[in-house]
Amino acid sequence: MATHEETKGPEGSKIKRVINGAGASQVQWGRAWKVDWFSLSSVIFLLLFAPFIVYYFIMSCDQYNCSLTTPAVEFFTGKTHFWDIWNKTPSLTWKAAILYISWVLFQVVLYMLPDFVHRIIPHYQGGLQEGAVTPAGVILNYEVNGLQAWLITHTLWFANAYHFHWFSPTIIFDNWIPLLWCANILGYAVSIFVFVKAYLFPTDAKDCKFTGNFFYDFMMGIEFNPRLGKWFDFKLFFNSRPGIVAWTLINLSYAAKQKELYGQVTNSMILVNVLQGLYILDFFWNETWYLKTIDICHDHFGWYLGWGDCVWLPYTYTLQGLYLVYHPVQLSTGNAVGILLLGLVGYYFFRMTNHQKDLFRRTDGNCKIWGTKPKYVECSYMLADGTRRYSKLLISGFWGVARHFNYTGDLLGSLAYCLSCGFQHILPYFYIIYMTILLVHRCIRDEHRCSSKYGKDWKQYSDVVPYRLLPGVF
Repeated sequence: MATHEETKGPEGSKIKRVINGAGASQVQWGRAWKVDWFSLSSVIFLLLFAPFIVYYFIMSCDQYNCSLTTPAVEFFTGKTHFWDIWNKTPSLTWKAAILYISWVLFQVVLYMLPDFVHRIIPHYQGGLQEGAVTPAGVILNYEVNGLQAWLITHTLWFANAYHFHWFSPTIIFDNWIPLLWCANILGYAVSIFVFVKAYLFPTDAKDCKFTGNFFYDFMMGIEFNPRLGKWFDFKLFFNSRPGIVAWTLINLSYAAKQKELYGQVTNSMILVNVLQGLYILDFFWNETWYLKTIDICHDHFGWYLGWGDCVWLPYTYTLQGLYLVYHPVQLSTGNAVGILLLGLVGYYFFRMTNHQKDLFRRTDGNCKIWGTKPKYVECSYMLADGTRRYSKLLISGFWGVARHFNYTGDLLGSLAYCLSCGFQHILPYFYIIYMTILLVHRCIRDEHRCSSKYGKDWKQYSDVVPYRLLPGVF
């Protein structure tokens, strides 16, 4: 077994460092040490086109009633020119800048507050929590307070909407494109800062990976857990705030705009708000569990997360609500109930699959899953110093159905969001297309890492659970 020691981290924070196996962690975890041509071409493609894709989606709703084909056809047939579209695009305003800066600073303040919600709400795990072991063998402490931040933010939002009236509930929609420029500025500023920080004053030099390729290092990140001071962790803050806290506020602003324009909020808009709100609340309720996921345990912090969390997440994950402002859809009762059930079933699969894995880990298999003692494949792997360690791969419950059945539930929920919008336009379905690509890629990336780590034991596990997402299909 590996041993631990406590050392001083940034400004005196306590850090546990795993003595044995730090070297092996770098081999098994994190992004690549070397860049192949496919990875580099993918990185350059995303750096060039991801910001344009976001702009194109938002612009198409603002100027072309959410049609993705019309602006492209008009552009390539010469009916319109780029500058015609650009000149009609709202520019950055002081109002949007002040609004966005205030929002981010408010979330920073909430992020730095000690959590008290875990003392009030039974069974909620918040407050001081340990993360997973980093590539350098470090176990960082986190102040888990995302649910608290979400509750405070939304309490103030509803207090304003129904009592104080400091600003209109449609304020986010009304400034959506100017806010896009603010989000891009922050996303690029953060990405550049952590890139430079990795060279000049890294939080932990052993948790850095340099490939020598500027584009890859800038996008995928160099530092594993860049921090400022004792608690401000860039990865956790930008992964979970301000984008995800804003997600439900953005949807509420869309609903308010629909009410303002048409005099009612359609059942499709309510479905999107309810189903996505459930997913977001689940995220914050299980934020401690999130510390052990691939986002925190394997991804370095660069443009991919910095810009992605500031721009990509709030602007593409909320396309269903934006579309419904321009195209209000009133579903039949049967369709609404069917979509609601699909979303709830997807959420159930997602939550229960993750719960089974978490229960199995916490109890070291001394539990019951689906009423029986869980089965597992015992795996071993070798650290760089020659130490052999052991792990258990669950093959009971949903983990015996497919190797990533939690992703299957996630995709079902994503499909429900999209179906709420009807079938007139492709724009609302970008989310399910993107999530399918993302999660399939994650399956492959995670299994490549596990295969390298466990060798023949992973092959044995894969033989027992042969499918990744859908039994009999994939």
